[in-house]
Amino acid sequence: MPSTLQGKRILVTRPVHQAGDQIRLIRQLGADAVKLPLLTIIPTPEDSPEYQIIKSRILDLDLYQKIIFISANAVHYGFELIDQYWPQLPIGIQWLAIGKQTASAMELNQVKALHAANGYDSEALLASEHLQQVAGERILIMRGSDGRETLAQELARRGAKVEYADLYQRSCPDYTPQEISSTIGSLPLDAILITSGEALKNLTRVLSAYEVTQTPVVVPGQRVAQLAKQQGYTRITVANGPDSKAMVQSILSNLDMDE
Repeated sequence: MPSTLQGKRILVTRPVHQAGDQIRLIRQLGADAVKLPLLTIIPTPEDSPEYQIIKSRILDLDLYQKIIFISANAVHYGFELIDQYWPQLPIGIQWLAIGKQTASAMELNQVKALHAANGYDSEALLASEHLQQVAGERILIMRGSDGRETLAQELARRGAKVEYADLYQRSCPDYTPQEISSTIGSLPLDAILITSGEALKNLTRVLSAYEVTQTPVVVPGQRVAQLAKQQGYTRITVANGPDSKAMVQSILSNLDMDE
């Protein structure tokens, strides 16, 4: 297995505030980290009706048996509000995270969260022992707006009452052709790192003028890999998870396929 990425150009697509680790690892291995964020994250506006719903559910935090955080962004924005209204967390709540990364973010807020031992998505959490017996429980899902419905639908089928706190909104950055051209440049990309299905969709849209479906794409799991295949990508590598180390390691592990 190669030990460096010397001379390679790797497209980093994570939001600006989350891309630092990937960029650092790529540069440490001698590659050029080409930055093109494909998601913009903004908190739900305080003057919106949605914010009032969020606030009421934060105030009712002690009425839930389980609270599930879907992402590190949900942890960031969720605990900003929780800290305002709950200087001391209510007892008796089981805290859960969609995956190891999100659980680590919760630990920074002094909350120990359960998560699936294998996997980082809704399906993995639903298959874990933590969500098998939920009939009659009230569950709050902390997430971004317009997220997947799989988790809530299955929990409701199992007999839980499920509510959302839509803490932030995701959008595709509005790049001009000149901005894209100056970022991508004339040299080919050696790999693209994609960490979500939405980022993949935005990649196809933003780089529609470029032949990127033949470029090696690293994705965090089988669900996103299937989406990539459906969108015409032909060189797909599934990493061991969405964390930066696993994603970058997957490039190293598969370089011999591209030589």
